Amino acid sequence: QVQLVESGGGLVQPGGSLRLSCAAFGFTVSRYVMSWYRQTPGKERELVATITSASAGGNTNYADSVKGRFTISRDNAKNTVYLQMNSLKPEDTAVYYCNALWYQDYWGQGTQVTVSL
Repeated sequence: QVQLVESGGGLVQPGGSLRLSCAAFGFTVSRYVMSWYRQTPGKERELVATITSASAGGNTNYADSVKGRFTISRDNAKNTVYLQMNSLKPEDTAVYYCNALWYQDYWGQGTQVTVSL
């Protein structure tokens, strides 16, 4: 059964760090374009970071709002994608979703990240 399971969200103070994990089951993440999105109530889902498939070079791309603070990476042995988030700001508060795109389009259930004092 195909599944994406996110974890690692939580409450953190401004300036802090979190690492989100996205474990994949039923397919191989290295073959897919893997992305992290985020969404806040009343707003459209926003693309945060992307890593291309291994065959495409594993190139990364980031939204301007997170460049220099967030890092997306992939561990092929664990079939897991990560989002390291540093220097977090209150405006980073959102539900973060993992996405896998190739011939199919898979989504995780989301994990809440709250940045607040």
